[in-house]
Amino acid sequence: MTQRTALVTGGTGGIGSAIIRYLAKQGHRVATNFRDQAKAAAWHENMAREGIDVLMVPGDVSDHTACEAMVEAIQSKLGPVEILVNNAGITRDTTFHKMSYQQWTDVVNTNLNACFNVTRPVIDGMRGRKWGRIVQISSINGQKGQYGQANYAAAKAGMHGFTISLAQENAKFGITVNTVSPGYVGTDMVMAVPEEVREKIVAQIPIGRLGKPEEIAHAVAFFTGEETSWITGTNLSINGGHYMGW
Repeated sequence: MTQRTALVTGGTGGIGSAIIRYLAKQGHRVATNFRDQAKAAAWHENMAREGIDVLMVPGDVSDHTACEAMVEAIQSKLGPVEILVNNAGITRDTTFHKMSYQQWTDVVNTNLNACFNVTRPVIDGMRGRKWGRIVQISSINGQKGQYGQANYAAAKAGMHGFTISLAQENAKFGITVNTVSPGYVGTDMVMAVPEEVREKIVAQIPIGRLGKPEEIAHAVAFFTGEETSWITGTNLSINGGHYMGW
């Protein structure tokens, strides 16, 4: 396998960490961003104990200027970004009639506008080198909607619109662009939900359990391989059968 430089945004979360582990074990040079220095240092130390070497670079994905600096710092140390996983995301849940403008814009800026902010500084290099892999981490709730998540569902649905347009524009340059839409995964955030709520969620999943971060990471790694050069503009739903579409 050819060693590449990969940037995974939001890498310190449950799914992001699993993606980083998977790509690093495949031999890629991996970087991620952070905003909280103390949290990032503790996370980096834990990854190092596992033998996972990750370049940590400060960067707020909702700020396009910060993203340009972040990408420049990564490329100066690891080389051109050839694999990009737009994974960073937040929630600010409430029903729409109670939602503030700030709750709306915080989610859209971090979950959707970040796709522009992070991808724009790397796309020209990918086009020039005639190779690139871009994967957006969307969500089941971007497909089916979710009560109290108009902001999150809109942003996550928008990510796939971004994917299919970018895929069309860059296919002839050897760049594939795809989306992965996870269902409910057993991350710290989901496990913090009251048990009775989790039980109701699991009851709706035909396979009968939450997903594992490693299962999402496997799908992302699949899209970043040399062998998937004819797969672009797709969305892969990984949700245990919770939502079935085509």
